[in-house]
Amino acid sequence: MVECINFGEYRIDEERSMDDKTVRTSAQRDLELVKQAISGDQSAYAQLLKAYRESIYYMMMKMVRNADDADDLTIEAFGKAFKRLESFNPEYAFSTWLFRIASNNAIDFIRKKKKATTYSIDEDFNDDDSKGVFEVKSGDLNPEQELMKEQRIQEMHRIISLLKPKYKKLIELRYLKELSYDEIATEMDLPLGTVKAQLFRSRELMHEIMKHSANKF
Repeated sequence: MVECINFGEYRIDEERSMDDKTVRTSAQRDLELVKQAISGDQSAYAQLLKAYRESIYYMMMKMVRNADDADDLTIEAFGKAFKRLESFNPEYAFSTWLFRIASNNAIDFIRKKKKATTYSIDEDFNDDDSKGVFEVKSGDLNPEQELMKEQRIQEMHRIISLLKPKYKKLIELRYLKELSYDEIATEMDLPLGTVKAQLFRSRELMHEIMKHSANKF
């Protein structure tokens, strides 16, 4: 008797096995990156951002159906995730945890938007805490410290390069060219409030990345 083999089912089972293996590999990679990020490795933050930025953005687009809002919410999601990184439970996949944070943040945004609550942009987006986020300590540094400082600067630029073009330009104009909010608003043809809000989100994200490595320099 000839045994019949259902190759269709075999292929499906094989594909599922491969998918499961890919998921496990990604989860293991993410866990290592989380550990490295907590220990102060800025490149680990950059890798996590690069791995999930587009996926988070597409999810935000489906939820809010507005490209600018989706961009803003993507930045906020990573900022919130990086801020809570030390509370991440390795029993769950980092991607699941990140998407939950992004989803909850978007839901809050939608609720607030429906309420149409207004507030003073100057009160909520104070620039006093911006000092130090992009600042690299100088002074009497030995050769090893100088090398580490240069590495930190390179990582800062690498992280900035991963942001959406509008955020990248905002940061460059504000912190590299040192333009005022008014000058940036004129340069980019944006309302002053929008400039402050988007810079605030960018700064929060960068702050969470930089603070973990601050004690290394």
